[in-house]
Amino acid sequence: MTIENNVLVKLTEVGLKQRNKWLVKGVSLIVERRKIVTLIGPNGSGKSTTAKIAIGLHKNIEGNVEKFTDKIGYVPQKISIDWTLPLKVSDFMVLTDELDEEKINEALKLTGADHLKNQNLGNLSGGEFQRVLLARAVSKKPDLLVLDEPVQGVDFTGEIALYKLIKEIADKLNCGILLISHDLHTVMTATDHVICLNGHVCCSGTPKDVAMNNEYKLLFGEQASQTLSIYEHKHDHVHSNDGDIKKN
Repeated sequence: MTIENNVLVKLTEVGLKQRNKWLVKGVSLIVERRKIVTLIGPNGSGKSTTAKIAIGLHKNIEGNVEKFTDKIGYVPQKISIDWTLPLKVSDFMVLTDELDEEKINEALKLTGADHLKNQNLGNLSGGEFQRVLLARAVSKKPDLLVLDEPVQGVDFTGEIALYKLIKEIADKLNCGILLISHDLHTVMTATDHVICLNGHVCCSGTPKDVAMNNEYKLLFGEQASQTLSIYEHKHDHVHSNDGDIKKN
């Protein structure tokens, strides 16, 4: 493995225990440049916890994390904004980072949000706001981009457009992407590797074969099948209340 050239972050058997319960345990993954790794699973399955471990937000962990870059962009699942404030997109872009006009324009253009620069955040649609959040995350051209539920609040058509945009960002910025979704069925065909979590890695693989399945195309349509896929799997175990795993 040529870690020095391509791997941006490597997790080996990582876990986090709080209040005598494992939030996530035994997770291993690698994110490389221009690759998209998608974490899927139900609410509370440890997706956001795993992502935060990957970027160093959790310290008291089990296992090992190797980071090969400090240039990380992050779009959290939740962001607190007072929507009654007359906050323009251009002002929002520089709330926590110093960016010159050129970098602001470049980032907004990359995510297709340049026409929103002087709009108030409160007037944006769900899809427009997600594009602005993406612009903010890519403004400093990160090597690793972590996106937690990047299509929340967006309709189906908007999801397709955002998924295509995320793939374009990976290619244009030559960055790796760790993408998080709660949806067990819908993931990107652009994804290189899918990891299903439910406190641990239940299963993993590529969604490519499923995306080409005729039944999927009939269900979601030819256009959707080019961008989205259904990731199917079977579990051979059950979870107890304390986070332990038992084989069926």
